[in-house]
Amino acid sequence: MRELVGEVDSYALLLASVPERVRWSFRDRLLGPLEEYDSDKRADLVHTLEMFLACSGSWSRTATRLHVHVNTLRYRIRRIEELTGRDLGTLEDRVDFFLALRATQR
Repeated sequence: MRELVGEVDSYALLLASVPERVRWSFRDRLLGPLEEYDSDKRADLVHTLEMFLACSGSWSRTATRLHVHVNTLRYRIRRIEELTGRDLGTLEDRVDFFLALRATQR
């Protein structure tokens, strides 16, 4: 057991140790509402979330990368929070979203 703990030194290895069915379930719970909304409204919320996390929650950097006004970004983030019941102002929820976005990547 001690050797296994030493080998898991990144989120990718940690996720790889979780059964695929569990990873998909986790991903669907967090991102499912956003994907459904994006499909219906062409809102691009999943991409917005990815960029927001990639920019470490910086409003101005994210808005610049998305080529939108910061108020548009604030509206999108608020919509993400409403649809998921999560708060992107908390580290815990940011980590959950980060992991969900990567849970099923190969």
